Amino acid sequence: MKIKLAGTWYQKIFAEDQPMGYAVRIQKVERPTNKSFYVNFPAAIAEAAKVEKGEIMEWLIEDRNTFVLKRLKPCKSFLKKQ
Repeated sequence: MKIKLAGTWYQKIFAEDQPMGYAVRIQKVERPTNKSFYVNFPAAIAEAAKVEKGEIMEWLIEDRNTFVLKRLKPCKSFLKKQ
């Protein structure tokens, strides 16, 4: 049985051969003992990628303008490789 998801958000995110973008704002919190920067992970992306609470990820810095968030324990992809 084949399920067609034409016109759904799922198709728009995963069916196109283009990277998906989602703008977020960096938050800076200064306390007397430390300074931190926070990045919110949008729920739409977390749900689409099936991110679980407590999952450990790693930031990779490609250059001063490109930051990649990578799962340390890869999960199986549900997309077909071409």
